[in-house]
Amino acid sequence: MTLQQIQLPVSFVVFLVLFCDGIGLLRSVKANATTVLFSGKGPSMVLPLFLSSPNASRASANQLRHLQMSDSKTGRNARMRLYDDLVLNGYYTTRLWIGTPAQRFAVIVDTGSTVTYVPCLNCERCGRHQDLGFQPELSSTYQPVKCNIDCNCDDDKELCVYERQYAEMSTSSGILVEDFISFGNQSELSPQRAVFGCENLETGDLYNQHADGIMGLGRGDMSIVDQLVEKGAISDSFSLCYGGMDIGGGAMVLGGMTAPSDMVFTYSDPDRSPYYNIDLKEIHVAGKPLHLNPRVFDGKHGTVLDSGTTYAYLPETAFVAFKDAILKELHSLQQIRGPDPNYSDICFSGATSDLSKLSSVFPTVEIVFGNGQKLLLSPENYLFRHSKLHGAYCLGIFQNGKDPTTLLGGIIFRNTLVTYDRENSKIGFWKTNCSELWERIHTNGDPSPGYSSISGRNSSSEMPPTPAPRGEPHYIISDELQIGQVTFKMSLNIKYSDLKIGLTNLTKAFAQALGIEISQVRLLNLTSKGNDSFLAWALVPSGSSNYVSKRTALSIIAQVAEHRMQLPEKFGSYQLIQWTIEPPNRIWRQQPHKLVVLVLVIVTLILGLLASGIWFIWRRRQQTLNSYKPVNAPAPEQELQALYKT
Repeated sequence: MTLQQIQLPVSFVVFLVLFCDGIGLLRSVKANATTVLFSGKGPSMVLPLFLSSPNASRASANQLRHLQMSDSKTGRNARMRLYDDLVLNGYYTTRLWIGTPAQRFAVIVDTGSTVTYVPCLNCERCGRHQDLGFQPELSSTYQPVKCNIDCNCDDDKELCVYERQYAEMSTSSGILVEDFISFGNQSELSPQRAVFGCENLETGDLYNQHADGIMGLGRGDMSIVDQLVEKGAISDSFSLCYGGMDIGGGAMVLGGMTAPSDMVFTYSDPDRSPYYNIDLKEIHVAGKPLHLNPRVFDGKHGTVLDSGTTYAYLPETAFVAFKDAILKELHSLQQIRGPDPNYSDICFSGATSDLSKLSSVFPTVEIVFGNGQKLLLSPENYLFRHSKLHGAYCLGIFQNGKDPTTLLGGIIFRNTLVTYDRENSKIGFWKTNCSELWERIHTNGDPSPGYSSISGRNSSSEMPPTPAPRGEPHYIISDELQIGQVTFKMSLNIKYSDLKIGLTNLTKAFAQALGIEISQVRLLNLTSKGNDSFLAWALVPSGSSNYVSKRTALSIIAQVAEHRMQLPEKFGSYQLIQWTIEPPNRIWRQQPHKLVVLVLVIVTLILGLLASGIWFIWRRRQQTLNSYKPVNAPAPEQELQALYKT
């Protein structure tokens, strides 16, 4: 969602506190790696005014601590894959399956929200999203949450309802329902009953977003984490790991996991703020500390981590010092305008397009915690690519208006495993290749081995991210279905005029990236909107084959969907919108000669009937013109005409 600076009168603040069950932390949706969407003179972030009852949920969690600790020893957790929608939409998503039988949804992982919600299918004021809305009537385990003293009720006092309003004034509201939620077939955690929202109204960026809904990971009774902890299903911990700048994906673990020995931890005070916060004291640029009072990072809500926000936002004093320190180190680069003239992005040209060499051009940054521990930030942790110029980058850290809160969004923690150890009130950080982490934890439940870039251990080196292993992808295609064609709809971050002249090369690039023949790639459609191009292309069988093998189709779908298809940089970044499977046309592919014969027969019949009709009409006309009439044959009566005298 876009971030906007809002001014609220005190009376309105009181109204919201009294009548809203809670307001989740803002998220930067629709902000991509090319444009930061703000209003006013500069980027700003406004935290919500209230969050629902965090203390009550903490009390429940503390009562179950003994059970949680015993459960954590069993190693039960939900291990889930993350999908990178950061470039186009500004967020990461995961998949949830809800109901019996299960219905699939793509949800934004958001540590700043406390409610999980997806649209109801019958919602008339919801946008068009990635999947169909939730259909309660199709689930045999569905139950609405009846009105009670612990919830807000609808006007009829029959059902519990929820309403969430975010800082940029987008809203979500609907009814609270309960059903089984499954976390995927790679999770050890069995499906669990949980309460979530079924939307019947969306406004603002929630209405326009591609993802179906939100997975609330924040602190609060409605949080999916709190619900699982209260049931004793998982220990009071979860972890997120976002992929890098060019290679997306990543992993999420609900529940405990083995922490690497060199993971850096910092204290997270649950009473300091309803949001996940850390004890940030200093920022170093190129090894030199910024000259700041450490208290600058402790204003208002302190230093907050929010996985649903794209970029990072510093108080004014800290931002100015950070920007000046970065500019001082970039002697060989030229400062240029940002990709969108409406915003004053700080961008630089003349850098390399090779991500592994960025550290030789841009300075490293370290954040220092209150306990003296340091976390190294590589350039990809504070930059985003300029969308209109190759080898150009822009700062992904902005001034937070006049708000003294420090907000660290997803960009800061690319290729960093972040463990939210709520049970022990601490948050851990460990530099690793997040696009590979899924395979490591799936294999043995342990994030190691990997690489660590924690300060003090070869902090100047940087390992470039590598694609995830190409194992059997986890996409479902019926065994009975023969695949005649796989269609992909996607957007490319490149102008239509630039793309149109290179379509042949793009087709070759698709084929080479996927390891297939160029004859198997068919461009079906090409349109444009602004600086983006939208295209549909198809994977078809090779040679004389009648269908695409299931294994080949699954492998290619996974490569495209998980951003493992590497296109030349001149085509920009891509975002998959939809993929579909089409069965082979048996008449056309398997019996082409019969199709030709059938067409000829139909054409012959049509021509024969047409000729017969013309001949019949001609004969009737001739008979009418030459017909013989006897002298005494009666003639048809004629209407009498009046006689006028002259």
